[in-house]
Amino acid sequence: MKTRNLIELIKDDNGATAIEYGLIAALVSVAGITALTAMGGGLQTMFTAVATELNNAVGATATP
Repeated sequence: MKTRNLIELIKDDNGATAIEYGLIAALVSVAGITALTAMGGGLQTMFTAVATELNNAVGATATP
């Protein structure tokens, strides 16, 4: 009786699926963080350039 319960417990793989999904979610998170970190400098440069152009445009039209 106890041996059969132990064998059934070993064959049960319901928890393995949850672990696999957790590993996939962790991998996607690491990939997303890496991509956003790599793009961070370029985005900051672009938004700074846009802000500068907008400030220059507003300053040029506000002066009579």
